[in-house]
Amino acid sequence: MERVKLDFPAEALIHRHPLAVRVTDMNYGRHLGHDALVSLLHEARLQAFLALDLPEWDMAGYPSVVADLTVQYQSEAHCPDRLVVETAVPILRGKALTVYHRVRKQDSDQVVATARLNVLLIDPALGRPVAVPNAVTQALLGAQSTVGER
Repeated sequence: MERVKLDFPAEALIHRHPLAVRVTDMNYGRHLGHDALVSLLHEARLQAFLALDLPEWDMAGYPSVVADLTVQYQSEAHCPDRLVVETAVPILRGKALTVYHRVRKQDSDQVVATARLNVLLIDPALGRPVAVPNAVTQALLGAQSTVGER
């Protein structure tokens, strides 16, 4: 079986968000379920962009949509594990923001999962992707210079 291998771009780190695994996040295997992980990633991404005054529904005038998601699972998390979701956005290319998340256990730094998403900003009048506005690029670059790798 071919496995996905994602490399988290630590140099592009913009935010860290603490979360806890809730009982409702557990699956039949008694660990963090895929659907719950996707929700935790969304919360962390929302908080990262809000910290830059870039709400997902109005990023310099454009709403954002997730075009795709890839997840590499690396270990299990259980209730009530405390997690930290790190968010990184590397140098922008084209019309997509590539957003990485690395989920770690707060106590041990053990990596639970790494994810990569491509996020598009959409012109609501046309329903088509637009180039990433300079205001978004500048906010991301500013965050990268202030949030360091641990």
